[in-house]
Amino acid sequence: MLTRNPDTCPTHPGAILREDVLPALGITKTDAARALGISRQTLYDILAEKQPVTPAMAVRIGKFCGNGADIWLNMQAAHDLWHAKRDVDVSEIPTLEAVA
Repeated sequence: MLTRNPDTCPTHPGAILREDVLPALGITKTDAARALGISRQTLYDILAEKQPVTPAMAVRIGKFCGNGADIWLNMQAAHDLWHAKRDVDVSEIPTLEAVA
């Protein structure tokens, strides 16, 4: 089983769309945006990793790609969590233990 290096940020789903999906489909960004029912700017922002893939967008992309929403939402969650673990200071938050 492969394990991911915890020091490497998980790939943003927009990068997968930009680098793998759209070229493999041979479709332009404009045509992809039209097929997804979103503006070109919204798609461009996702592809540029400036916007996250929301649950609603994951449903659209999952249908478009034929692989379901879960994979796209899970990629975004992994990406976001990796950043949150590095950005959020939890040093002052106590870890509580249940009383037996």
